[in-house]
Amino acid sequence: MTKQKSKAAKDFKKPAHWTNDPPPKPKAVDPLKDEPREISPTRYGDWEKDGIAWDF
Repeated sequence: MTKQKSKAAKDFKKPAHWTNDPPPKPKAVDPLKDEPREISPTRYGDWEKDGIAWDF
């Protein structure tokens, strides 16, 4: 394995909008307040209509 950079790596210029700032911390989630009361099809992978459930 070589320690030299390739030509593409040497020619790479970092875009102006890139920063070295760390990502923001996630917000705290209150499951009783923020979660919907009904079953979420995106969470469980199932959909229900007229009492019949199916998944994809």
